[in-house]
Amino acid sequence: MSFETTMASDVVGLTKSAPVSRRGFMSATAAVAAGYTLAAGPVRAGVVTTDLNGLEAGDAKIKVGSEEMPAYFARPAGNTRAPVIIVAMEIFGLHEYIRDVTRRLAKLGAFAVAPDYYFRKGVDLTKVSELKDLLSVVNAKPDAELLSDLDATVAWAGSQGGDVTRLGIIGFCRGGRTVWEYAAHSSALKAGVAFYGTLVDPANPAWPKSPMQLAPEMKAPVLGLYGGADTGIPVAQVEQMKAALEQNKKTAEFKIYPEAPHGFHADYRGSYRKDAAEDAWKQAQAWFKKYGVLS
Repeated sequence: MSFETTMASDVVGLTKSAPVSRRGFMSATAAVAAGYTLAAGPVRAGVVTTDLNGLEAGDAKIKVGSEEMPAYFARPAGNTRAPVIIVAMEIFGLHEYIRDVTRRLAKLGAFAVAPDYYFRKGVDLTKVSELKDLLSVVNAKPDAELLSDLDATVAWAGSQGGDVTRLGIIGFCRGGRTVWEYAAHSSALKAGVAFYGTLVDPANPAWPKSPMQLAPEMKAPVLGLYGGADTGIPVAQVEQMKAALEQNKKTAEFKIYPEAPHGFHADYRGSYRKDAAEDAWKQAQAWFKKYGVLS
């Protein structure tokens, strides 16, 4: 069995979208200095950057059991009752793209928190350059522990003055899968937005149920944003998920961007598609407003 066939579909999609030419991409040294991962390939020079004007942002430690989980947060300065949005990262760790997304959400009025829930392995995923080395860490993360870490993140945000009665979650790639999983777990969640999250998992004892199997258990409305050219998550699978949710009378909507590959929102990667990314971000905002997360 090849390495690729044992990968989750979110990873299959991203391995095929590397740019052919290095033109328009940062040098590896510049990319690392700017805080980006190299595991997903060359980093685009035209990354989206969000300033800190009007924001309070920084690193934090979240108590999980007897340990402390690193996190990055951003929220409007002086606003103690901002709605809470969890940012579920890709497999590449808490690197600059995820931090920037956190700031983008804070600019919309949210107390956004990106927890580094892979911290227990003692590996800084942002510094790992080989996919196989990343996967040995992230594929070993049990769903039960992941969901518990997310609950702890919500509790921490509440203790910092965030309004957890207006709770949302947004995730990208593997984090998109996390959105589906958390929407089936948390009765406190108001809405979720999943960017190209895996819907059917490879066999893994750490992941008892894939998002597709959890369709009957969804407790919050989820918006699924997918690429029609995603080589790992076929449109037929997205349609199957949509049908499963409809059959179980669950609230969800999907938007498929026909020409977009996996990772189309990741502005640091060659997979970035500006039009799809910008439209999807607008859809995400509207979804959070519709379900009372953002005002």
